[in-house]
Amino acid sequence: MIYTPDFSFETAAAGRGYSRIVGVDEVGRGPLSGPVVAAAVWLDPNRIPEGMNDSKKLTAKRREALYDQILAVADVSIASCSVEEIDEINILQASLRAMERAVAGLKTQADYVLVDGNKIPAAFGGNAEAIVKGDARSLSISAASIVAKTWRDRLMVDLAQQYPGYGWEKNAGYGTKLHLEGLAKFGVTPHHRRSFKPIHKML
Repeated sequence: MIYTPDFSFETAAAGRGYSRIVGVDEVGRGPLSGPVVAAAVWLDPNRIPEGMNDSKKLTAKRREALYDQILAVADVSIASCSVEEIDEINILQASLRAMERAVAGLKTQADYVLVDGNKIPAAFGGNAEAIVKGDARSLSISAASIVAKTWRDRLMVDLAQQYPGYGWEKNAGYGTKLHLEGLAKFGVTPHHRRSFKPIHKML
């Protein structure tokens, strides 16, 4: 199935009486290092940037441009869960917690949340729906995925300057050949997830 994100989920929720409908997505479940990051976005229906899609389908340059456009016209909140929290409560729970934090951080409170994936964070209660492949189907989730990925990629570039040799500026903390070679050569950093297999084995 090839999807193009549109505003139909938002329109349907508005038809059910909700007024502040927000999309939320997280990025960074799979990497061996760095936090998991979530973004929540409320889009003004009259000021939606053009060309939005699942962040994985866009070039880095396109994401960067859209990131600035989204921040200029939308209510946006970005939140994260640290590697310590990931190791303590597991990556799934940390992802859900990051989403809860992102939605809680919006300037105006959401009354309905569109969540990417198949799990709804407990804090959202019944005023939410999970949408599988939501970042390719809902414009609000698509915007959240672009914001979260761009913000996290920038963070990993910054961390790569402090800890060179792992290739974080290119792999964003995922377990690529270069990253694993860096681990073997330089060892584990404070930004590595100790509960994740390759790191756990090393320790």
